[in-house]
Amino acid sequence: RNTAAVCFGTLAQRNEVSRSTIIQFINAMPEGNNILKIYDINLRQNFYSKEIIEHSLSLCNILKINDDEIKIVTDELKLTGINMIENCQELIRRYKLQILILTCGENGSYIFTPSEQSYLPTPKVDVADTVGAGDSFTAAFTASILQEAPIKEAHKKAVDISAFVCTQHGAMPAIPESMRL
Repeated sequence: RNTAAVCFGTLAQRNEVSRSTIIQFINAMPEGNNILKIYDINLRQNFYSKEIIEHSLSLCNILKINDDEIKIVTDELKLTGINMIENCQELIRRYKLQILILTCGENGSYIFTPSEQSYLPTPKVDVADTVGAGDSFTAAFTASILQEAPIKEAHKKAVDISAFVCTQHGAMPAIPESMRL
């Protein structure tokens, strides 16, 4: 009841017990625009369905999706845009999302809100390991938003942290003091 942010995905909902627990948790959270319910869709193998995607979208106010996942969601939900950007904007309208995050790997990332859009290229770094890059992006963005950073500033912090994580081995490297929030 005192939670300010939660992040959930599709993979954890492949089991009815965990799915029910996630839904109960989200439903017990306080309401308000400053409460973040982040659906990091994480479509893996065949551990998702149209019903789980739609219900999860109805529970969240922030969606994080990557360029491969937006193609699947476009097909599953019959989105009508002519490109990824239009389909992201359609998702914002259809599900009344506050924020949609679209990551495109080495091709950059976008943050959409109903009234603004931010694009940042992916920094060129010597990649050691990409494991943890997406989760570190989400964590840095979320922490920045909780600290009331503007969207573009939160986006930049997320890109910088994610790029740093890619230069390290393992999913949870120590973040240098200079990069911490």
